Amino acid sequence: MAQDGSTVDVHYTGTLDNGEQFDSSIGSEPLTFVVGSGQVIKGFDEAVRGMTIGDKKTFRIEAEEAYGPRQEDLVFDIPKASAPADLETGDYVRFSNGASAVVVEVTTDHIKVDANHPLAGQALTFAIELVAVR
Repeated sequence: MAQDGSTVDVHYTGTLDNGEQFDSSIGSEPLTFVVGSGQVIKGFDEAVRGMTIGDKKTFRIEAEEAYGPRQEDLVFDIPKASAPADLETGDYVRFSNGASAVVVEVTTDHIKVDANHPLAGQALTFAIELVAVR
């Protein structure tokens, strides 16, 4: 049985409330993590506790327990002159402090970036199967 300290392998498919699939391990290696170690989002960790090999479960994690709410202060402009010349909307940038952001707008004067996690503000639904416990 999966419990804190167990290393588990889990196949999963994650979807948003609109039905869009944002990630899946189906067709590849399962997700491996140590239960209770903080390696996965809190709600995922909690859902796996008590499962046994072969168990399947579908559960929803509210945004607050997943990647948190969107923070509008993490959407900001940087001067275009201080950024690489070839940046386009959709590109990812990494700042000197290690943080990353996606470019959401490019104008003649500035580049608007969004440093929120792509899934921030979203409730996540997972269908999982526990395939191994060690």
